[in-house]
Amino acid sequence: MSAETKTTCPYCGVGCGVIASVDDQGKVSVKGDPEHPANFGRLCSKGSALAETIDLDGRVLYPEIHGQKTSWDKALDLVATRFSETIAEHGPDSVAFYVSGQLLTEDYYVANKLMKGFIGSANIDTNSRLCMSSSVAGHRRAFGSDTVPGTYEDIELADLVILTGSNLAWCHPVIYQRLAAAKAARPGMKVVVIDPRRTMTSDIADLHLAIRPDGDVALFMGLLAQLAQSAAINQNFIALHTEGFADAFAEASALSFSDLLDKTGLPAMQLREFFRLFETTEKVVTCYSQGVNQSSSGTDKVNTIINCHLATGRIGRPGMGPFSLTGQPNAMGGREVGGLANMLAAHMAIENAEDRDRVQRFWNAPAIAERPGLKAVDMFRAVADGRIKALWIMATNPVVSMPDADAVEAAIKACPFVVVSDVLKETDTTRHAHVLLPSLGWGEKDGTVTNSERRISRQRGHLPAPGDAKPDWWQMAEVGQRMGFSGAFSFGAAADIFAEHAALSSFENDGSRDFDIGAYAQMPMDAYDTLSPFQWPQPAGSPSQTTRFFAEGGFFHADRKARFVPVKPPVSDRTNTNFPFTLNTGRIRDQWHTMTRTGKSARLSAHIAEPFAEIHPRDAIEIGVGDAGLIEIESPHGKVIVRALVTERQARGSLFVPMHWNDRFAAKARIDAVVTPLTDPISGQPASKNVAVAARPFKAARYGFAVSMARPQRLESAYWALAKADGGWRTELGFDEAEEDWTSWCRATFDIPAHIEPLGYADRTTGDFRLAFFDGDRLLAALFLARQPVAVARNWAIAQLTASHSDLRKRFALVAGRPGADTPDPGATVCSCFGVGVNQIVGAVRNGCHSVDAVGKALNAGTNCGSCRAEIRGIIDGCLTAAAE
Repeated sequence: MSAETKTTCPYCGVGCGVIASVDDQGKVSVKGDPEHPANFGRLCSKGSALAETIDLDGRVLYPEIHGQKTSWDKALDLVATRFSETIAEHGPDSVAFYVSGQLLTEDYYVANKLMKGFIGSANIDTNSRLCMSSSVAGHRRAFGSDTVPGTYEDIELADLVILTGSNLAWCHPVIYQRLAAAKAARPGMKVVVIDPRRTMTSDIADLHLAIRPDGDVALFMGLLAQLAQSAAINQNFIALHTEGFADAFAEASALSFSDLLDKTGLPAMQLREFFRLFETTEKVVTCYSQGVNQSSSGTDKVNTIINCHLATGRIGRPGMGPFSLTGQPNAMGGREVGGLANMLAAHMAIENAEDRDRVQRFWNAPAIAERPGLKAVDMFRAVADGRIKALWIMATNPVVSMPDADAVEAAIKACPFVVVSDVLKETDTTRHAHVLLPSLGWGEKDGTVTNSERRISRQRGHLPAPGDAKPDWWQMAEVGQRMGFSGAFSFGAAADIFAEHAALSSFENDGSRDFDIGAYAQMPMDAYDTLSPFQWPQPAGSPSQTTRFFAEGGFFHADRKARFVPVKPPVSDRTNTNFPFTLNTGRIRDQWHTMTRTGKSARLSAHIAEPFAEIHPRDAIEIGVGDAGLIEIESPHGKVIVRALVTERQARGSLFVPMHWNDRFAAKARIDAVVTPLTDPISGQPASKNVAVAARPFKAARYGFAVSMARPQRLESAYWALAKADGGWRTELGFDEAEEDWTSWCRATFDIPAHIEPLGYADRTTGDFRLAFFDGDRLLAALFLARQPVAVARNWAIAQLTASHSDLRKRFALVAGRPGADTPDPGATVCSCFGVGVNQIVGAVRNGCHSVDAVGKALNAGTNCGSCRAEIRGIIDGCLTAAAE
């Protein structure tokens, strides 16, 4: 009989509840938790595939020193000794922690306590710096605290939802489905999407504003100027609850309409319509994410959005307010414990002497960091120039995700002492670890996470710890004790840490701080084990309730008033003659961060299996790259080679490349190696959405596609991209020059035994060449080569890895590269949840399914997470248009 555990998804900041079941044979299955208030049973494609990502393949199971297995005692003694010696010789700022929004709150708390309270430095930063630190800075400037005012319900209650810098359909799919359901129930609801690209989220939009990169500041300045001259302005709210309106309005009104048109790149008609919608709609929610945050003007973008909500008093009431959509599962929890270099625990301020004293007294700490530490980009610069001599990296992969990633890798490689805590043995970062520590992964670890609406949920273990893997908090607590701080780090369980965290939140908190979960400070272990999701604040003695902030003022500056922040529009065009394109980086639907988890799932790799660059058709023609050709993208910092995806969804002069691919899955696709390490001057968040680059075609002498049972080894071609597939692996290839002996190449690459001879086909006229190796009725590997990008049906070829090939005709069909009539090609995957391909959807449309719901009934496509519904609608529209012509 299956044992069920209620837990939380480890992907984005939506914080979906998951029910994990383990049967008598140990097989795990997952489903959405219908009682969890974040998702009410919904899961996206990634969450639905969690059970496919928890195998032990590639896991680091034991501590290692210089690549050799060792004991925990030896590893931890070495870490404590080297950190202590470095501090003694060079001071506390010579060491640093670089942590992650993937950590649980309990892990984060111990890391922050150890660094800021006992080592005495604030050199602890997190990959959340790359995700939402501009939101933090904007909140603190406007509200006096890092407070998200509203709730997910507000998105459903609003009459106008603005999505700016957010591909909600792909990056927060469950919230997108909640919005789509609300719009279907109330068709009068309006949705505005502000994005340079026409993403899948635009499918729901009543108005799509294809804004110029970093044109958001000017757009919302223009909106503020318009609101100030309209009936929408709320003079009472401004007078009673805010300061600085006059200065913000003066800057906004100084921007002429012609300047506004120029800086946003939008038509006057669209601008006026957007202003009209906001002005005339009381219930407005403005959701923003990485397109706002990941900018050198990200903090100003956040504050121009907040300015408009303050000016109208549309904040903190049902269906109203600015809403930061957090990227990671526990970036919010990290903010609560002070995980950023410029924050203290429990939303206290490191620059505030009273807060520093309060935290130091609570911790009974020997020292407290007196100034902000180094933010992520500056931290790795300090590693590079030798100021930081000992570095501990936890649950993140900065060699892939940091801007100027090649320089970051060089810095880590040269650092005298590097500790990495991770779940995988081989990542782009772990290869440089002097000490590698095995951490628990999802399904094994135990603690809490906080989602974008301030809701704290339990992440519970339901699997045994593999090998000698330990919780991240335990690793840091052990090091703290070995550094001489034993009393402060004698935690016995995650529950002990959470109780201390809750107690600190309420310590000397008379309502002057937003974050207060004192109601849970004395919680016993059994109550922690059964803790239901709750939203903060929850002070001691108060009933559990859902809370919105600021409807009646009560901000957290000393005078309890909000601040309007006057800003100036930035110069946003960074292109020049040598680097004429603007690069925008981001996420795709079915992958997560650097693919250490999602890369294990064949289902999640089926939709988009290789790195790509979206490019407008006219730009593609001008630089001479065809659809499915290879494109080289270069900046002064680095270059990549990826597949060209020619599409009108992309604006002219711009390229979009996803950030997921790394050296484990592709030859040269770490796009953050191309990104300039330019940051917002206030938040320190890198500008990953507006990078000047050059683009040119990469002409391969031979293009290839392969399927194989074994993971390919020793790939040295100029372009390659690996993806997990049912029954094995799929590989895309591009060679500088043709191999002299392709049979030998296949034997070495796919581990083909010498006695197995290939079945082959060659056409000297076209240059097509194919080889297939069979062992009995099993296909071991097949290679398809051509002088142009290989046109073989991918999903059909992959299916041959699990098919029987006892029939010789099937073997010849494979070598011919053509499916037989009895094995139709499903086409490129559209719906990952049910493995439905484009050809199957086209067939359903031809059979009379002329709506997304009809296709769903016929094929199940689009009926689970819904992330593919926009693509399905596009296919339907294309089929019906073609039929009409």
